[in-house]
Amino acid sequence: MTYRAKKIYLITRRWIRELILMIIGSAIMAFGTAFFLLPNHLSSGGFSGIATITYYLLAFPMGTTIIVLNLPLFAISLFKLGRRFFIKAIIGTGLLSLFLNIFDGVEALTTDRLLASIYGGILIGIGTAIILKANASTGGSDLLSNIITKFKPTAKTGNIIVMIDCIIVGLNVLFFREIEIALYSVIAIYLSGQMIDIIFEGTNFTKMIFIVSNKYEEIAKQIGIKIGRGSTGIYAQGMYNEKDRMMLWCVASRREVSRIKRIASRIDPNSFLVISNAREALGQGFKRIV
Repeated sequence: MTYRAKKIYLITRRWIRELILMIIGSAIMAFGTAFFLLPNHLSSGGFSGIATITYYLLAFPMGTTIIVLNLPLFAISLFKLGRRFFIKAIIGTGLLSLFLNIFDGVEALTTDRLLASIYGGILIGIGTAIILKANASTGGSDLLSNIITKFKPTAKTGNIIVMIDCIIVGLNVLFFREIEIALYSVIAIYLSGQMIDIIFEGTNFTKMIFIVSNKYEEIAKQIGIKIGRGSTGIYAQGMYNEKDRMMLWCVASRREVSRIKRIASRIDPNSFLVISNAREALGQGFKRIV
């Protein structure tokens, strides 16, 4: 296979993979919206919140409304965010709108707003994360925030999205005249964000352990023998006594932390340990880097 043919093959495979992710993510988002949030007048923020209002006010299909609202953003994104992102934004938004129109008019799986906000938020978060993994977008507040940051680089994307979502949820409250809508919608938005974090950063939380001890060599050796974890020695200076010393740095799973503490305290009762959270560890001994 020539270099050019291989390059075309890899690009095609990547586009197919990303398209599959966009289809799956859009379907999950539409399912969570149509079966949980929309029938209960709830909103996950973004343009979906505006589409919810037009759905009940004008009986206009939610998916079509989202497409119409995003048209001006598509035009701007082509010039500001590049052709590739522009194409993916159109595909992602189009797929979401298509699935929303397919699910239009379905009966809610629950009329309990608390359950609807929980399951709707979780499903929308999962779907959004899958689409973001494809480096795509379904338009709405995330696309708008990307455009705003292009015009004003100092603006924080997270703050922009939260502000837009708050305004849209407020509009839903004004239209439906129920404060509970805002309260339940906040739950959905929060859970959606949490699911995005979990899918992107994983659930395999790990721990970082810093060990200061004069017997660092023996501690490192025993951690390797007893637990099978490697340690890294870092040269450090104690600013209190101005003495140079070696500090061990070790990454381990949560269940291994107690064993490392026992090893350190047994070898050197005066050892000093600092244990902190690491969101995810990739590489040898942990998850494979993909």
